[in-house]
Amino acid sequence: MEMTLRWFGKKHDSVTLEQIRQIPGVTGVITTLYDRLAGETWPMDEILKMKEEVEAAGLKVAGIESVNIHDSIKIGTPDREQYIENYITTLENLGKADIHMVCYNFMPVFDWTRSDLAKVRPDGSTVLSYDQELIDKIDPETMFKELDSNSNGFVMPGWEPERLAHVKELFEKYKDVDENKLFDNLVYFLNKIRPVCEKYDIKMAIHPDDPAWPVFNLPRIINNKENVLKLLNTVDADFNGITLCTGSYGSNPKNDIIDIIHSTAGRIHFAHVRNVIYLGPGKFDEAAHLSSDGSLDMYEIMKALYETGFNGPVRPDHGRAIWGEVAMPGYGLYDRALGATYLNGLAEAIEKADKK
Repeated sequence: MEMTLRWFGKKHDSVTLEQIRQIPGVTGVITTLYDRLAGETWPMDEILKMKEEVEAAGLKVAGIESVNIHDSIKIGTPDREQYIENYITTLENLGKADIHMVCYNFMPVFDWTRSDLAKVRPDGSTVLSYDQELIDKIDPETMFKELDSNSNGFVMPGWEPERLAHVKELFEKYKDVDENKLFDNLVYFLNKIRPVCEKYDIKMAIHPDDPAWPVFNLPRIINNKENVLKLLNTVDADFNGITLCTGSYGSNPKNDIIDIIHSTAGRIHFAHVRNVIYLGPGKFDEAAHLSSDGSLDMYEIMKALYETGFNGPVRPDHGRAIWGEVAMPGYGLYDRALGATYLNGLAEAIEKADKK
């Protein structure tokens, strides 16, 4: 496994590459061109400049998260062809720059949803939280404005104001898109990009829906083992794989994460390993990475990844806000650094125990 940290670029991230370089065992970053909107082509010069900046700090670009997918592709409107061509050009440029993994999602309107970005825990730290009862009382447009105002001045990934300023129009465009149509549009997209992915050995790692059930009556298609296997079998090619996000799958306790790992062995291209506390139906808080701090067994998760031969990039995810740090919610330095060190410790112990 290759331990990494997500980095949004020096213009958008409170965490520096120099700080990331000092986290023991972290050798790379998962990054992006954060200024590029969904549907735009990523120019080669900008990709190379980003890569050179990362490498100058003694790290490597282990993958991209995300090359966001335009809504026209998800909805299946006629203009999707141009946006797919733009996406293909971006993938080609990434491949030429020797970057070979892209994490993406196919969630309508919202990439992820939370009811609170800073729920206070008994120890004084704050975490991202989800409560379906609260979400059911919120108008989507109002929710965007509330979360945006509580993001410490950062633009949250997947909540780009340029898109969500038109949230009502987006909901109208998705009104005839059900799970079957969304799935068909995803398969269409993957088949279109397959040649460039196979030419440049680019692994496409789809991120699960977060949370793992429908929100605001929008369809969800990557939220459990059955749906994941359906996608992997429908587009049965090595480039088509998944991002194993334990927090997203773990938001629904019906998901057996260990079983998902073993069932998708060889098709996991990227792993987000984080913990959540299950509080009841449709209700969870994010937690520290330590197993005892949440509802997930992080040892068993790391062990399953090891047993199935996973050797791709892994990163801690969605840390608590601790020690007075002011950062993008979920993406501060301190708790993610603790998480990376903890996960590396688990990995070392599992590997050494296996060799005895």
